[in-house]
Amino acid sequence: MRKQQIGIIGWSADLNYTTLAKTFASEVGSLLAKNDYIVVFGAEKDVDSLPTIAAYSARKSNGVTIGITYESGTKVFNEAAASSVIATGLVRGGGRETTLMLSCDAVIAIAGGSGTLNEICVAYQANIPVITIVGYGGWSEKLANTYLDDRKRYQFAAVTTPTQALQVLEKLLKKR
Repeated sequence: MRKQQIGIIGWSADLNYTTLAKTFASEVGSLLAKNDYIVVFGAEKDVDSLPTIAAYSARKSNGVTIGITYESGTKVFNEAAASSVIATGLVRGGGRETTLMLSCDAVIAIAGGSGTLNEICVAYQANIPVITIVGYGGWSEKLANTYLDDRKRYQFAAVTTPTQALQVLEKLLKKR
């Protein structure tokens, strides 16, 4: 059976995330790896991010990670975070996010700015469940326990701990 691919999305370093958010990302990445999930993340070329921190932690826990990057070339900011890198040839802020989301069975959103919102919209349109993390701000907190639109495809599940994220993830994957 194919391993489930879980997207991690969220703030990049230019949005000044907290040490607590970094700790959360690291813990959730490690938990995903220890539970045999593949971590899929937006591999930035020029800056660190919460998804990269999660992927790096997954790798340190002997997990498999796939970095989806923009433009050409497989060189990314933290090469140790990615088991492999897929260069989409697409721009950051549009095409890359679509490829990233459509490669996931479910997504965990930690805070996040406009890129994260874009990814959440793509996942929602494709009926890919998104778990939102509460406590670190950004779009994940704004969308917690809400629907994205009047279609009410699904309500964003809100959690506060890495363990809760894993528990909700497992329930959502069983429903798919």
